[in-house]
Amino acid sequence: MRIAYCDRIEYMNIKKNIATSENGFIFNPTSGDSFSSNPIGAEILLLMKSGKTSIEIQKVILEKYEVEAAQLERDWEDWLVQLKDANLLDL
Repeated sequence: MRIAYCDRIEYMNIKKNIATSENGFIFNPTSGDSFSSNPIGAEILLLMKSGKTSIEIQKVILEKYEVEAAQLERDWEDWLVQLKDANLLDL
């Protein structure tokens, strides 16, 4: 089985000042904006904050959840766009 990882951005770091919680609450103290994510999003945020690469994170998700690689790739792109739009990534 071939796994097509979307790894255009190998390291995606959440900005250092961004506060996150295990329940998916996200707070940007610079802008005052707050966001929420679902449990899988919260897990991904924690993995990102721990320094995992996009490939490592996607591998964890593929192994842990019943998701097709193609679907994960589409969702991954959407996730990154949302994080960029919210100005949460330190690229």
